[in-house]
Amino acid sequence: MYQYPGGQMMHFPDFSQKQGEHALILGQSGSGKTSLLHLIGGLLRPASGRIWLLGEDWTGMRGSQKDRFRGRHIGFVFQTPHFIPSLSVFENLSMAAHFAGKRVESGWIEHLLGTLGIAEKADRGVNRLSIGEQQRVAIARALVNKPELVLADEPSSALDDESCERVVGLLESCAAESGSSLLIVTHDNRLKGRYSKELVLEKQMAV
Repeated sequence: MYQYPGGQMMHFPDFSQKQGEHALILGQSGSGKTSLLHLIGGLLRPASGRIWLLGEDWTGMRGSQKDRFRGRHIGFVFQTPHFIPSLSVFENLSMAAHFAGKRVESGWIEHLLGTLGIAEKADRGVNRLSIGEQQRVAIARALVNKPELVLADEPSSALDDESCERVVGLLESCAAESGSSLLIVTHDNRLKGRYSKELVLEKQMAV
């Protein structure tokens, strides 16, 4: 369960995902999809209940231990990318590795950018990229540390059909290459039924 200050208590069902498995969290606006994603990723702390990742009680961690664990094992694709605007694409990806306490693998970064079709943008400032290019850099950043779990928040909702298929396909192929599980939060009906595992959230009602 989770409750924002002054808000209603949100209740979430049990959910599990195997390593390398892809899954969807579906539901209308107000169902708590993004809140659940942030709970799983350790950005929010539950009022009750436990979250386990790689055999670790993720909810019991605090401070720098939690930040380091998140950086090493979880990759995020947020609705709005959060880059360091003064740095280039390559530097932003390198910083993601640095903050996680991992060695910067230049070859892996170059490979990700090539797979995503933006290798030529490596030295360009992120604030000079198009929205679509920024989205691809966000995917690369989520995968730069080869995390066990990639969490993607509404990666396709603002895209046309062709772009939707391309972006989600890139997420899947890159996650598969790094051996990551993929968990996508969406209300996009085009993705419904794409994976065998789905969690459908009902709109949270005040109690």
